[in-house]
Amino acid sequence: MLDLQSILEDVRLSLAPQILNSGAVISLDLGLSEITFVRRKLRSIFYNLLNNAIKYTPQERRPEIRISTRESGNFMVISVADNGIGMSAIARQHIFEKFKRIKTDVEGAGVGLYLVNTIVTSAGGKIEMESEEGKGSVFRIFLKLREFPA
Repeated sequence: MLDLQSILEDVRLSLAPQILNSGAVISLDLGLSEITFVRRKLRSIFYNLLNNAIKYTPQERRPEIRISTRESGNFMVISVADNGIGMSAIARQHIFEKFKRIKTDVEGAGVGLYLVNTIVTSAGGKIEMESEEGKGSVFRIFLKLREFPA
């Protein structure tokens, strides 16, 4: 059983230099805060989504990242919303492919979202994304809460 607050604090510490340099503001609304999952995998999901949210926000804009959780059926839904550069419809079609990148002038290898998608789908979950160019993106991660419905 993992506490999301603890995982997020660990990720914040890992990303402290980027958060400080960008002035990023991260807000939490954890309607559900515990889940049975592999710690390093859940940490990897949050690390990649938060790192991208900071990395893909224009320099003249302060990154604003909203993380929320809720229960939906047999799933915990984790939502990570940002005010970054957003993506076109064409970019969204390829964003979860290995080595695919939207912008090549930003540091990265194109494996972060591929890894997030692989972790989530391997655990029987799914990932959804909404994005609008210039306005930001919202990633929704659906993770199974329990093996059998209560």
